[in-house]
Amino acid sequence: MQALYDQLQVYLNMDEEISFKEFDDFYKKVVKELGDSHESFDEGMLWKALFIVENIMSNADERAKESKGSEAKKYRKIVQRLQLWAKNLGGRLGALGYNEEDVNERFNQMFEEGTPAQKG
Repeated sequence: MQALYDQLQVYLNMDEEISFKEFDDFYKKVVKELGDSHESFDEGMLWKALFIVENIMSNADERAKESKGSEAKKYRKIVQRLQLWAKNLGGRLGALGYNEEDVNERFNQMFEEGTPAQKG
């Protein structure tokens, strides 16, 4: 999951959008990793997995609005499939005592982690 988190940080800092194929390949890697390993995630991995899932969902939702035809349908399916993972991961963090405010605060920190250092 760490490698996928690192890759997501790269994507978040790119100026241009990746292609549908690259987006879909990344999504499939994430789903495979979640399916294979989610039960063994420690708290840190739960945070990273939820961050990845939420970012893919948000991006797929935006792309679905901008796309047409079968590509738009594929993006909507990605969002639908990842909603279950978001509930699973979010529920597990909730069981550890975190609430929505904690999630928002942590996500802001995670976005900052991926921001390139300012030259100064």
